[in-house]
Amino acid sequence: MSIQKIAQLAGVSVATVSRVLNNSDTVKAKNRERVLQAIQESNYQPNLLARQLRTARSYMILVMVSNIANPFCAEVVKGIEAEAEKNGYRILLCNSGSDIERSRSGLSLLSGKIVDGIITMDAFSKLPELAALIGSAPWVQCAEYADAGAVSCVGINDVDASQHVVSQLADGGRKRIALINHDLSYKYARLRERGYKSVIHLRGLDYQAVEYASELSSRAGMAAMQNLLKDNSPDAVFAVSDTLAAGALRAIQQAGLRVPEDIAVVGFDGTELADMISLTTIEQPSRDIGRKAVNLLLNKIDNPDAPTERVMMGWRFISRASA
Repeated sequence: MSIQKIAQLAGVSVATVSRVLNNSDTVKAKNRERVLQAIQESNYQPNLLARQLRTARSYMILVMVSNIANPFCAEVVKGIEAEAEKNGYRILLCNSGSDIERSRSGLSLLSGKIVDGIITMDAFSKLPELAALIGSAPWVQCAEYADAGAVSCVGINDVDASQHVVSQLADGGRKRIALINHDLSYKYARLRERGYKSVIHLRGLDYQAVEYASELSSRAGMAAMQNLLKDNSPDAVFAVSDTLAAGALRAIQQAGLRVPEDIAVVGFDGTELADMISLTTIEQPSRDIGRKAVNLLLNKIDNPDAPTERVMMGWRFISRASA
């Protein structure tokens, strides 16, 4: 379907159709509605190549995810994709695994002008290496909040959220609260552990136990919980992801213990999994984080000299049967 055919169907000029496609304010509301209706009825797709040649943009965004199997990451990507499409962009997804060589391969798209900008969800510890590769290209770091530096970012206050979890457990009478953490190369892991330890210290609790899962999976969460159960079993467990918490629940049940009577369990992220297994958790606004990351990136693409922006989004404690 050509733009000429759209104009014929709508009963307007080709120039009017072009102005509608480019969101011009000079089109009469009546004509705009006719053009949009004709586009919808004909399932018209603009000629992207012509658009790229006209604007010197690819209208593509590279999204580098550390682990697409992580339900939280998947939800963030859904938000990124929805907001990108809303603004006429498409995304290219790279599952980097926080591996710098795999990242290097994906980032070659920047130098080739295949993408206009990049959103990363890599470990905070990788940012210096990424910065050297990305240079001055438009870039937003998503879900790993940076307190300083030149890259814009969006995330939540992980310390506050984890402090709230541990405080809730302590207020409920739990005295042996353990933490299942993951990879400390991720800033969120370090911050959530900091929040956990600070409340343990402030409350004067004698018991402190941190078990590090080998990977971000239910199986690794189960193994970490089994280790915690070997010696001086906790009466509550806070896991830094819903996936790890799901594994902990399974290990507790296999040990013949009751949740939450014997051991309370709290996760983090607020994924669909948490709802399915009735898991108490911290809900992150995952899709909104993705949408905001796109908005920050598009502002940087349109205004290369725009100042760095750091957006801290809210979180919500959801109480369910596990605690």
